[in-house]
Amino acid sequence: MRGSARRLVVVRVLVVLALIAGVNYVVWRWLDSVAWSAWWIAVPLVLAETYSLVDTALFGVTMWRLRERGEPPPAPDGVTVDVFVTTYDEPEDLVLATAVAAREIRYPHRTWILDDGARPSMRAAAERAGIGYLTRSSSWDGKPRHAKAGNLNNALFQTDGELLLVLDADQVPDPAILDRTVGYFAADERVAVVQTPQYFVNVADADPLGSQAPLFYGPIQQGKDGWNAAFFCGSNAVLRREALMQLGVVGYVRGVTSGVRRALRTAGSVLGRAARSPEAADPALRAALEALRAEADGARRAVAAGEPVADVTYRFQRRVDDASRTIVAGQVETLRAELATLEPELLHGGPLEVDAEIGQLVVDEEALDRLARRDLSPLVAIEAVRRLADAVDVGRSDEAQAVMPMSTISVTEDMATAMRLHALGWRSVYHHEVLAHGLAPEDMPTMLQQRLGWAQGTVQVMLRENPLTLRGLRTGQRLMYLATMWSYLSGFAALAYLAAPVVYLAFGILPVQAFGPDFFVRFLPYFVLNQLLFLVVARGVRTWRGQQYSLALFPVWIRACWTAFANVVLGRPLGFVVTPKTRSGVHRPAWRAVWPQLAAMAVLVVAAVVGVVRLVAFDADPGATVVTLVWVVYDLAVLGVVVPAARYTGLPAPAAPAPVRMVEGRGTEDP
Repeated sequence: MRGSARRLVVVRVLVVLALIAGVNYVVWRWLDSVAWSAWWIAVPLVLAETYSLVDTALFGVTMWRLRERGEPPPAPDGVTVDVFVTTYDEPEDLVLATAVAAREIRYPHRTWILDDGARPSMRAAAERAGIGYLTRSSSWDGKPRHAKAGNLNNALFQTDGELLLVLDADQVPDPAILDRTVGYFAADERVAVVQTPQYFVNVADADPLGSQAPLFYGPIQQGKDGWNAAFFCGSNAVLRREALMQLGVVGYVRGVTSGVRRALRTAGSVLGRAARSPEAADPALRAALEALRAEADGARRAVAAGEPVADVTYRFQRRVDDASRTIVAGQVETLRAELATLEPELLHGGPLEVDAEIGQLVVDEEALDRLARRDLSPLVAIEAVRRLADAVDVGRSDEAQAVMPMSTISVTEDMATAMRLHALGWRSVYHHEVLAHGLAPEDMPTMLQQRLGWAQGTVQVMLRENPLTLRGLRTGQRLMYLATMWSYLSGFAALAYLAAPVVYLAFGILPVQAFGPDFFVRFLPYFVLNQLLFLVVARGVRTWRGQQYSLALFPVWIRACWTAFANVVLGRPLGFVVTPKTRSGVHRPAWRAVWPQLAAMAVLVVAAVVGVVRLVAFDADPGATVVTLVWVVYDLAVLGVVVPAARYTGLPAPAAPAPVRMVEGRGTEDP
């Protein structure tokens, strides 16, 4: 048995044992050890532990099919490739360095700088270097821009390569990046994405900001790869144009079709109610309304049967126009006064419109429901339906492009796009070899801004297109996307893990019935097996920093969840900004950026002192106090990562990186 196969067997055994121990512990906690007299802290704690068990289960499922690919298939000749270097306002010398390196990639290709900042100096520099330059066309003026997704969508319609290599402005590619990735597309015509790791050259050995993410760009992506769910991470990835264009067309058709069917159903309801109203006593008027309602029902059936939406809506709009001219003539002023009462439903954007945030036709269900329930006079009903029919804009005139291949439902367009590709049956590959060298955030404020953006975008996707309900995904793929989204809910669990020991040490309120033998015999095996699973999976890769930040960044995760919810559900602006590629300019400790964590550490220390005093002077339970003090020490060790991170201000500018090869998890010398 090969080493990788033996490792997978060990991993699976540990996954099973950890889940058995975890279920045994959490079930016991719910049934026998919750201190219901202090439910306000006991229940949040056991909910946090249940959350952690689900997290363990999702991690275990990810590792179950951990896939270590060997040498990639050879790259065939003749495949056309466009290399996109995306930029907005990054320093021009940084962008140009990446673009020049991209120009020198060995496999035949064309290199383009996608400059969303439309800088004349950047255009001139690209021309001097013999590099293509693209920016938004005039059709984008006054239209939603959709950030990086819009930049890529614009470039897709100005280029024609079969494959696209996407690079962030700071990700300097290895000359062999296409030689090592293009072969996957030839070997399997259903491969849509080949993702490679993101590796950073400006990270200290201690990595106080946790930028390298060796667990994610390693075992986690390899595990997702085993389930055909390794996803596009925004840079250092090659994508198949055909897959993206299919995704754009399918998304357009589905969005428009859904909106049209809902609008036609509402139109039928409005006309039916109007035909039954006392004001429709005139037989000719009633007959006209009934005929128009039948047209709406017939149009809806035609759409459901697959008839082109544009043809159906055009035909229905003409029928409504004919009815309006016949019946409404001479009643304009009366109609204008009555239509003013429909302002919320029809005059302010309408119940069907292109959402500027997500870039697709959306239906205001509430507005349509209100419209369908209203008692309208026949004349007003016909005019309302006419406006409703006109609102169905199958040409997407509110958008620069009718078709958006890259998903625009989230600021993390990469994961959203990959999930939609997987739902259409396309495949992905994670190639574990460093083939580009980038720049990580160099100070705490910039790092927090970056992590907030990642988390916000991921939660946006979860709320808009939950992988558990997205049509087309397989069960394993659903779980892999859920695992990534689930991880950003950890901020709420962290609050319970931090508050529970403080409540006991300071006030003597124990959220657990007792820290006796029953507790230890269940908790310790669960904890030890979890840590052992991490050690075996990581195989020498440092993962402690990642475990620290999953708890220590709890204010960021909570803020991301709230702002994403407010954006998707309440319609509030997200406040997302592009992560700077250079340090923020602050060269002193960034204590203000981590004040919640520092406050939590101070409270833990004070609670520990109070707990010791209570133990010595007031005969507190020795066992419970000692266990809780150990708990506090663990929390402080985890939160302590923010202290060196807040003091960190980056390394000197790096020299040209030495090449790094990482195949099947084995790295050679660092740059």
